[in-house]
Amino acid sequence: MNNTNKEKKYSIVKAFFKLLPSVFGSAPLSFSVAQCVMGMYGIILGVTTIVTQRFFDTAANFVNKTTSLQSVIIMLIVLGLTHIVSQVLNGASFIMLETLVQKVSGKLSIKVHNKMCKLSPANFEDTQLLDNINKAEQGKSNTVWFILSIFLTLTYYTPYYTIMAVYLSSVKPIMALSVLLVFLPTLISQFLHAKVFSKLEDKTAPIRREFGYYEGCMTSREYYKETRILGAFTFFKKLYLDCLVLLNKLSFRASIKSTLIDLGMKLLSLGGYLGILFMLFTSLINGEVSVGMFAAVFASIGFMFSFMGELIGGHFGGIARNFGTVQNYLYFMELPEREGVDIDLKLDKNISLNNVSFTYPGTEKKAVDDVSLAIKAGETVAVVGENGSGKTTLVRLITGLYLPDDGTVLYGEIDTKTVSTHSLFQHISAVFQKYQRYQMTLRENINISDVEKMVDDTVLDTVCSNAGVDKNGNSLTNSYDTMLSREFDGVDLSGGQWQRVAIARSFFRSHHIIILDEPTAAIDPLEETKIYNHFAEISKTKTAIIVTHRLGSVKLADRILVMKEGKLVEQGTHAELISVNGEYARLYMAQEQWYKV
Repeated sequence: MNNTNKEKKYSIVKAFFKLLPSVFGSAPLSFSVAQCVMGMYGIILGVTTIVTQRFFDTAANFVNKTTSLQSVIIMLIVLGLTHIVSQVLNGASFIMLETLVQKVSGKLSIKVHNKMCKLSPANFEDTQLLDNINKAEQGKSNTVWFILSIFLTLTYYTPYYTIMAVYLSSVKPIMALSVLLVFLPTLISQFLHAKVFSKLEDKTAPIRREFGYYEGCMTSREYYKETRILGAFTFFKKLYLDCLVLLNKLSFRASIKSTLIDLGMKLLSLGGYLGILFMLFTSLINGEVSVGMFAAVFASIGFMFSFMGELIGGHFGGIARNFGTVQNYLYFMELPEREGVDIDLKLDKNISLNNVSFTYPGTEKKAVDDVSLAIKAGETVAVVGENGSGKTTLVRLITGLYLPDDGTVLYGEIDTKTVSTHSLFQHISAVFQKYQRYQMTLRENINISDVEKMVDDTVLDTVCSNAGVDKNGNSLTNSYDTMLSREFDGVDLSGGQWQRVAIARSFFRSHHIIILDEPTAAIDPLEETKIYNHFAEISKTKTAIIVTHRLGSVKLADRILVMKEGKLVEQGTHAELISVNGEYARLYMAQEQWYKV
């Protein structure tokens, strides 16, 4: 996942052609219309200078009594119309660009999220990927402006400066060239900014993630009670402020470097600006230009400089400052995706693991080490072991959520490495230890696991009964339509109630395989045993896998798999494993008192 070798991969030109189809394809009609309007706006701005000169010359001729008042009035009307058209196009272009940016940014957000869906889930254990996601989010909007800035240079600024270059050449050829030379230092300065801000982005991305995490620890509902009761708020506040200070310090240093570069280059540009005004003045004194031409050029020269500053300082500067984030967006969108074909995979088959090993990104120790086993279709299997023994990782490999580094996981004869995640997961249901508490109604919290499934209250009654959810309980004031969120004028549930809702959610989903990965931590051991016994009853025709470190409930399993330090050390029934007097017996004896009535 490391992208340090990619930093030189994209030039501005290559990035432009790489991103153009994506940006243009997100809103082709809006993009095209906006560029046409901007082109007309650029042309009318250039024409306004010529019309201004004609007006001043006509006015001067009227004063000298060489033309009529009618001619002056006509030129005044023409000048007024050009300004009106200019303002209309200015307003229209602003609205179109704002709308275009929002529309394309929204489409790019969808592409970022779709990309995340296509990455291997195991990669999300890598902090480098989390940094890449953060950078891609930062670069998403900048990507839109990167493409627009280049297009605006071609469709908006180029027509204006082409007209002005021809016009200034008619006044004095060297003036057209001098305008470009004046802004050459500014142009160079913007590219110097690129290195400064690219380095800043690489340094700040991981700090921003920490900053956001500490902020959540202080303010989010998930952490609020614990951080206040345990007095941890001050601790997280210090970490939060330390990150804030570091972010500000890095940004300040980059800003100082950028400001010093700008100051030096603008001093050079100021000298050039004064030089152009001097040439214009001497041309008037020497009779080389008319009064009208002098007035028109003098009136437009300031605008032309500010216009060039907008182009170079704004758009080119924006490209220079943000190109690092644009590259990060490209790097992220080109990360290797998990491959696999879509097939109608029937999961009512035997599952076999052959010499399977897996190591999490950024670590050296194998989380699962050379495990081989077979699970028969319709079998209920319990996976047990101490914390960190590899239980959850093993189940993630069995379900295809993770792909093994070595060995194979087969559904029948089909290797999970060859199948798309959609095909693998469409017939799997699960409830995990860290289940989600959706701030929605009870009904939505349950049927979110299979949103395309037709549902009525009879189906919900069945799954809730199986999971121990009482729809008419004191907490559920409006049965299935009770909002489970105090933030939205609803109610909150206890930890045990939420776990039952999560289990009901897994039962509701149509499945051939169901996983219970330590979902009953907030339920007492005796109640846990009741839920698991009921679970075994309704899962007789399904392949069921129970993951737990509490062993009182695993007697119901057809087979128990015992994990220790990433290895499968024992397997068998409860009675068989107790008689062996090995790791399972040691764990069970240590917990036996929990399950005595």
